[in-house]
Amino acid sequence: MFEERNIKSIRLTTAATAIALLIGASGALGNDKPTDPQIAHIAYTAGLLDIEAAKQAIATSKNKTVVEFAESMLRDHETVNTQALDLVKKLNVTPENNDTSKSLSQAAETKRQELAKLEGAAFDKAYIEQEVAYHKQVNGALEMLLIPSAQNAELKSLLETGLKLFRGHQQHAEHVAAELK
Repeated sequence: MFEERNIKSIRLTTAATAIALLIGASGALGNDKPTDPQIAHIAYTAGLLDIEAAKQAIATSKNKTVVEFAESMLRDHETVNTQALDLVKKLNVTPENNDTSKSLSQAAETKRQELAKLEGAAFDKAYIEQEVAYHKQVNGALEMLLIPSAQNAELKSLLETGLKLFRGHQQHAEHVAAELK
């Protein structure tokens, strides 16, 4: 009963966080489009946060499917973040921290703390549901705000490649979530 109540609470928090972050991605920067340095910071932060979530899942889960999913998130997001860092160095751009990056980080910390209270199947289910929601949210922000706002062609191309990859992550997470039910 306690775990079921925690899972329901986490689901509501996940949904509220996803909605708040989507609003934040378009509203935290005001009516202005984010600049390329802000976009670079948002994209890198989003990847870093999913790396941290994957590490938590690898350390916590005993479910082979969940661990394999988390390992793929870790590998893919580390690769994209390395490419992003290489690009900002090449372009001599300094990523600029912003309200959207800060909101993402705060929400991720809250989620990590919630997940840390769970174990076993309850953890696995909550982690995968978070991954589905997170990838939906990030994909929406990429498609609707970050890619259209990017001015540099190479940055835009990297974001478009990331969107294709992250859509696959969302589908993979949805598949794992269906397996866990």
